[in-house]
Amino acid sequence: MRCATRFPVLSALLLAACAAWAEPDEELLGKAQGYPVATSAAQWYQMPYRVGSWSAMDQVPGVLTAAVPRAQVPRPLPRAAAPAPIRYRFRNVAYSIDDYLERRRVTGLLVLRRGEIVAERYRYGRQEQARFISFSMAKSVTSLLVGMALERGLIASLDDPAERYARALEGSAYGQTPLRHLLRMSSGLRFTERYDGQDDMARLSRALATGQPGTVSVLRSIDQRLAPLGEKFAYASAETEVLGRVLTGATGRSIAALTAEWLWQPMGAEHDAFWRIGTDRQEQAMGGFNASLRDWGRPGQLLADDGQVGGRQLLPRAYLMDATDAERQPAAFAPRKATPFWGYGYQFWLFPMRERTFALQGIHGQAVYVQPASGLVMVQTAVYANASGAQEAEALAERNALWLGVLDSLGGRTERY
Repeated sequence: MRCATRFPVLSALLLAACAAWAEPDEELLGKAQGYPVATSAAQWYQMPYRVGSWSAMDQVPGVLTAAVPRAQVPRPLPRAAAPAPIRYRFRNVAYSIDDYLERRRVTGLLVLRRGEIVAERYRYGRQEQARFISFSMAKSVTSLLVGMALERGLIASLDDPAERYARALEGSAYGQTPLRHLLRMSSGLRFTERYDGQDDMARLSRALATGQPGTVSVLRSIDQRLAPLGEKFAYASAETEVLGRVLTGATGRSIAALTAEWLWQPMGAEHDAFWRIGTDRQEQAMGGFNASLRDWGRPGQLLADDGQVGGRQLLPRAYLMDATDAERQPAAFAPRKATPFWGYGYQFWLFPMRERTFALQGIHGQAVYVQPASGLVMVQTAVYANASGAQEAEALAERNALWLGVLDSLGGRTERY
């Protein structure tokens, strides 16, 4: 659309129309170049390549991946017979889903109610086959695999130290930490995660990507314990990386193979997914899973159904409740105690509600929200500008408000702590 003419009034009208159709920061994010995929592993995080790369990381040269094949017979996600208007309030102003998408850098949004699609939107030229990066939503997938290994007896107890299964960590502080405390991120070890390029997270990310130094070397170097085991929540992606090594050590198989056999195929995934892997061929358990929007919705629906699919208990229910129920957590991990807002379970974020409500979350706006009692699931993929800070906090606050609006509009329960 041409957005300027020699006639001021017409030009103003055209500019208004263009603004109405524009997506937030679309030129900054590479619209003029067709939202390109990065041409090297050094580019994928840069702004002009985020949309293209974060929905096709397997196409970025230098990024190593391991495939997770789709189900032979995908589980249907039928569309609701009639549209259901969704409204929400943020900062005392009422908005619709369309308003939300015009305000935030969202690449995909999906709302399910008891397995039916109520809303499905793609932005910035994305389509249904795009496989969106998870960032830390992958931590919750890793947790589910831990629970399934426990049920199968491949992990004997969550009170076992990590080194029983991850032999390369034997004798290290992380190796001596029980799995339960790794799941709750309560090892008490000092791991800095500020996303400033100078923290322990940067060291770990470089190790995963380059092998210089090795990932195990970085994990073994974390040895300063600031709090007793199990007493305090302190977010640390390294703890999930340890769990990933526990999984491969306990099962003798790759995380990609476990994901495919135990979760992706029996769940009924529609598209192939993939894990990003490090130079040591180990899947990046802390943030490397990539899947389509609807296939992020399917594990959300599986969680909403308390682990059942087609009448079969796919996920161990007792573990799932321990992972996602705020009432089952020690006091220090309850909502508004673990953090000023969220509680924390076994690699799941616990919403401060009377009704069990929880989320998978990743930086830059990725999330899957679930409320089992109402059968409601909301999935968002995004390219928020920052990993943390005031701008990110404002965007996350509005996303939470949208989720409350989904619950209010579609029969969910919203009584808060």
